[in-house]
Amino acid sequence: MLDPQSVLDILQPVQDPELQKSLVDLNMIRNVQIQGGTVRFTLVLTTPACPLREFIVEDCKKAVRQLPGVEAVEVEVTAETPQQKSLPDRQGIDGIKNILAISSGKGGVGKSTVATNIAVALAQSGAKVGLLDADIYGPNAPTMLGLTDAKVITQKDDRGQDILEPAFNYGIKMVSMGFLIDPDQPVMWRGPMLNGIIRQFLYQVNWGELDYLVVDMPPGTGDAQLTMAQAVPMAGVAIVTTPQTVSLVDARRGLKMFEQLGVKVLGIVENMSYFIPPDLPDKRYDLFGSGGGEKTAQELQVPMLGCVPLEIPLREGGDRGIPIVVAEPDSASAKALTAIAQQIAAKVSVAALS
Repeated sequence: MLDPQSVLDILQPVQDPELQKSLVDLNMIRNVQIQGGTVRFTLVLTTPACPLREFIVEDCKKAVRQLPGVEAVEVEVTAETPQQKSLPDRQGIDGIKNILAISSGKGGVGKSTVATNIAVALAQSGAKVGLLDADIYGPNAPTMLGLTDAKVITQKDDRGQDILEPAFNYGIKMVSMGFLIDPDQPVMWRGPMLNGIIRQFLYQVNWGELDYLVVDMPPGTGDAQLTMAQAVPMAGVAIVTTPQTVSLVDARRGLKMFEQLGVKVLGIVENMSYFIPPDLPDKRYDLFGSGGGEKTAQELQVPMLGCVPLEIPLREGGDRGIPIVVAEPDSASAKALTAIAQQIAAKVSVAALS
């Protein structure tokens, strides 16, 4: 007999590929309805940016079609992003489910480009996303998101504490030191002041409800990294590098620092992997070497999240304030960044549910 229980029974062996557990046991199959020969149910994924969405849907349909009397299978897909595990010595942020950092061992590797595009790609998938520009000395995120003229409004909460209202563009909320200073004004601060402004950006901003707060870290292994790692429970960090040896050496240092601080390393992103000339789109040139990121990931036993090619539109988009995932979503770099965002989201969900 075709009924909701028989549908759940036939779906029992179907697993989430990342979690390696039954969709039914994970309560990802809900609202099973039978109308004649049509079976309808809701598939609740662990992230809107699930990279295996179509694969899971097809597995579900294939299983249900085995039941006698089934003529059609309709699957509604939604998502509920899990809350990252709390830590006793680190204060979480109300309403924010997952805090993840994009970091690098050295400057000039395109970390802010990767961070902004990952944040926007996650928002495009349907997630609620914030971007915290923690590069206090060199805040570039406002330029890359077309928010150079934005001003952050400060309001008082019920306790009389100053609360910042984040700027908003491309579906993401953002705060940056760039909103608080003049364009040419240098930030000449020592460590304690840096620590204070980062904590303000974490705890005194009206972030609202967020699935992901992406933190664009400054390069290196200094005060900002220590403050972030020790202040809040972080879902993980992605390390950005180029294939060049000097970049990889610094990337290894940055990666080891986060491991020592107890922050999960989600993987390595190799930026500027190769150059694609606009007049010869089928050509690729390894300007900074090749295979360095993959080799480093294997040696350090961390995932390789993806490789982002160097394209002129990628640089132009950052300068114009239109991220490449918005300006040219079908470009090689946009597809790579979107896939990396999906990989990061999947790994964060696995960590939260493990």
